[in-house]
Amino acid sequence: MPGISGNVAVTRSTLRQQIADALRDEVLAGRLQPGQEFTVKEIADQYGVSATPVREALVDLSAQGLLDADQHRGFRVHEYSVDDFRGMIEARSMVTDGMFHALTDGRLAHLMPDEPRVAAALAGVRRRGEEAQRAALAGDLTVLIGYDLRFWRELGALFGNPYLSDFLHRLRVQTWVCVVQQLRRLPDLRGRLWSGHTDLVDALSRRDIDAARAIVESYNAHGLALIERLTGE
Repeated sequence: MPGISGNVAVTRSTLRQQIADALRDEVLAGRLQPGQEFTVKEIADQYGVSATPVREALVDLSAQGLLDADQHRGFRVHEYSVDDFRGMIEARSMVTDGMFHALTDGRLAHLMPDEPRVAAALAGVRRRGEEAQRAALAGDLTVLIGYDLRFWRELGALFGNPYLSDFLHRLRVQTWVCVVQQLRRLPDLRGRLWSGHTDLVDALSRRDIDAARAIVESYNAHGLALIERLTGE
């Protein structure tokens, strides 16, 4: 009965993704700490599901660099260093710079802000940026992370290369996981988080690539300086 087996496969796949997303959010919220260990059974019991989709979800998160797998002890939340963060920033910069470069060399001549589809997509990205900006200025880290990830994912999708967009999204998740524990130690984050999302959209809408690069460079320098101060490295 192929229809039934297909439905089972879809359900398990969906559950696998839901568990992976939930655990990623737990790490980003600081409820799962770096180095914290757990087993497949513990997570399965926590969510009231079978072990198979949990194991698959944990393997997925390990492949994304968020968890470490230990054959005998289960899994633990990966512990990133400041050097890891520096490497992520460098990799992130190379991806965004390549995307911006594509705007100037003719490969993305169709990506014109006055084209209705592009204008609508940019307006959506800008709305995400406005929400991220409000959260950053208010010091609401949880809301900021959610909107920041959506902002960059939707912005990356505009450039038409899903491989680059997915890679950038993975890097951004990793950088947030890397720094979130340090940031949550601060009693008040107001005025300390980057909030230039709308400036970046406006620069890209003008096709001002130099301004866009300068904004991203400023963003990266801001994040790196903040984490270096918090860790003393």
